[in-house]
Amino acid sequence: MKSAPKIYLIHATDVSIPPIVSSFRASWPQARVANLMEDSFMPDLAAEGRLTDAMIERFVHIGHYCVKGGADAILFACSAFGPAIDECRRQLKIPVLKPNEAMYEELVKKNCSASLLATFPPSIPSMVAEITDMAKAKGTDVKLNTQLVEGALAALQGNQPDEHNRLIAELAGKQQCDVIAFAQFSMAPALKGALARTKTPILTTPDSAVAKLKTMLA
Repeated sequence: MKSAPKIYLIHATDVSIPPIVSSFRASWPQARVANLMEDSFMPDLAAEGRLTDAMIERFVHIGHYCVKGGADAILFACSAFGPAIDECRRQLKIPVLKPNEAMYEELVKKNCSASLLATFPPSIPSMVAEITDMAKAKGTDVKLNTQLVEGALAALQGNQPDEHNRLIAELAGKQQCDVIAFAQFSMAPALKGALARTKTPILTTPDSAVAKLKTMLA
């Protein structure tokens, strides 16, 4: 009997671990999940102001470590490091997913207006570029409105998850668009409160990522 796929989840902060683990438990409990965290990536990126070659090399090293550990796929849960994940994908022979790509694929399926809500400012430029490029490749027109949820990340880092979720839900309730997308894994716990404030469909990165991996590997 074939064993369940083993998926390594790579995190740059511990706040992304509970949402993705919760999504796996809800949608694909049979998958074998391993979590790795390297929490120096975010401060290093903030200090450098850009993604350096040395940082990209560190990502590739982690990717090879996962392969040696028997990974069937790797899902990166850190949304500000797209080029580094691209390099991992080029060098590894197993599926390597960016944290948001599955959600982006859902977002660009058809012409729409979308609000992308984010809590980590350095992640925004690369996300906008990825969505724009993907929509262009698909031939769809996505009118993207990107907004930073002010104070949400600080609340989460200050051990105030309820305030973090409230701020996200409050901003989601103000959106006038066809679909709302939560940019960070750590935003997923705010989904329930947000849906209480709006009838607009909301996409989250963990749920979209698990659905895609299950389709690829199950």
